[in-house]
Amino acid sequence: MLVDGKWADAWRPVQATDAKGGFVRQISSFRSWVTPEGAAGPTGEGGFRAEKGRYHLYAALTCPWATRVLIARKPKRLEDVVSAAIVEPAMTDQGWRFGDELGADRDTVNGATYLHEIYSRADPHFTGRATVPALWDRDRRTIVNNESADLLRMFNSGFGALADDAIDLYPEHLRAGIDALNGEVYPSLNNGVYRAGFATTQEAYEEAFAGVFAMLDALEQRLAKGPYLFGDRLTEADIRLFVTLARFDAAYHGQFKCNLRRIADYPALSAYLQRLIGLPAFRETFSLDHIKRGYYSIKALNPSRIVPLGPGLPWAPRP
Repeated sequence: MLVDGKWADAWRPVQATDAKGGFVRQISSFRSWVTPEGAAGPTGEGGFRAEKGRYHLYAALTCPWATRVLIARKPKRLEDVVSAAIVEPAMTDQGWRFGDELGADRDTVNGATYLHEIYSRADPHFTGRATVPALWDRDRRTIVNNESADLLRMFNSGFGALADDAIDLYPEHLRAGIDALNGEVYPSLNNGVYRAGFATTQEAYEEAFAGVFAMLDALEQRLAKGPYLFGDRLTEADIRLFVTLARFDAAYHGQFKCNLRRIADYPALSAYLQRLIGLPAFRETFSLDHIKRGYYSIKALNPSRIVPLGPGLPWAPRP
């Protein structure tokens, strides 16, 4: 991790734990927003006006949080507005690395080898883990925002006329319902799988494990009634859920010990994945190779770094 802007220790997944030995996620440090006129957003400072070619997204196909933003970038037609670089799938001792493995990218914007160099450039005194996604401002030479929930909404509405307004992932009439559902799914499932996988006590693990499967059971019932979480309308809630479900059988079931059931054992959730992967934005940002190589490169959980050959995912596109 970085300490006062300098690399000080080998990357590790857990930076803090609670009183029960449960995993505590690092709070995102950069929280400004791109807005159509450059006004301040809900958090952070102003001055980040929507402009074509000004912003660059650092992301990982391994990471569910970063993939949320990559998915939203496509239907909003922002690929020619916001450029992107994908890091290599395997986590190194210095964290995310740029390169050529499995179609990853070099950093042509800042010339960095490791993502943590980007954080040091944005804040020479930064302390913490360098995470994806991170939205870089070429003009001000800084990170605008590294919180995926913010970036998902920023890509939906922050770029104004530069984006496709025919797609609204956070429509006004559904916002209260989306916020409520996100508030249930995130702690129990999206972050719950990490709380199970990185728990340091049996008590913390069992508590997280129970929450994961209680939520999967509830979502199975909900999705038996409609194609998406909010009927026939695709929203940001579907993007947030998809990225976790898509990694479940390949990574969380084994590597994170969430092994009571697989998504393959849930008919409605399996059909839901099949529907979503049929959409270009989901299909083109999904890489089973990146996911497996990434999660099984975590030495704290898999010292040998052997990547399993299975499982087969019937819904996943063939390479």
